[in-house]
Amino acid sequence: MRAAGATLSFTLPTDIENRPVAVIGAGTLGRRIALMFADRGGLVRVYDKSAQAGEAARSFVEESLPEVVAGLDGGRPGRVDITDDLAEALADTWLVVEAVPERLDLKKEIFGELDRTAPADAILASNSSSYASDEFIDRVEHPERVLNIHFYQPPAQNAVDIMSDGQTDPRIMELLKKELPRYGVFPFEAHKKSTGFIFNRIWAAIKREALAVVAEGVSTPQDVDEMWKINMGTPAGPFRMMDQVGLDVVLDIEKHYAAENPHLPTGPRDLLKKYVDAGRLGVKSGQGFYTYDRQD
Repeated sequence: MRAAGATLSFTLPTDIENRPVAVIGAGTLGRRIALMFADRGGLVRVYDKSAQAGEAARSFVEESLPEVVAGLDGGRPGRVDITDDLAEALADTWLVVEAVPERLDLKKEIFGELDRTAPADAILASNSSSYASDEFIDRVEHPERVLNIHFYQPPAQNAVDIMSDGQTDPRIMELLKKELPRYGVFPFEAHKKSTGFIFNRIWAAIKREALAVVAEGVSTPQDVDEMWKINMGTPAGPFRMMDQVGLDVVLDIEKHYAAENPHLPTGPRDLLKKYVDAGRLGVKSGQGFYTYDRQD
């Protein structure tokens, strides 16, 4: 995927074990990403302008970390610092993972700031679930250090997609394939540009059809989930898993797929919009397709 004739100007980060990781965004996935990078005794800085989101992320990591560390060979509890100062978050980092909402304008702005502010040898990754990183590097002067690292729902689902922005230094891919498993995260490379990467592209089709079945009145979220659990042997079905991600996020992702493929049916997006407009965003709001007593 590297552009023809492009030259390598990136120096790989060194002394990784003694340098922090920064996570940009303290939402549902941001805090879970921070959790995974805090399981080998190191420092993770979480940047978010919302103090409430930051403190919720800290509490989540502190509560979840002992169990994650216990299941990891060589695992040790690390530290998570919360900050609303981007320069402070990025200081001396070897890896930065962006985990902000799925808005292309926001990602373009953030990656421009990251490229200007992060150490010259820091790897800049996006957790975007639907945007390829080549779509938001307009303001980046060093695209050779940018890529997608897409997480699912760690610590329960620890496979991740890694995908070049078309100019990513291939040595970064090899470094991440070696380093990420040390944190209990297992990378799989998409060798060509793919909206949805590998697993998420397949999962998007499953979600869309599940939503269509409900939108058409064929079944209910609860029955679809129960059938899925029985037949697939999993603890949760598609609707419960969409609630965990956030229905607003799922809707944003579906809009992105629809913009790329206008022939996709509108029913699944209409159903999601009905829930989002009602404030039923899933676990984080206490109600989605299901009702929740507390935020997980």
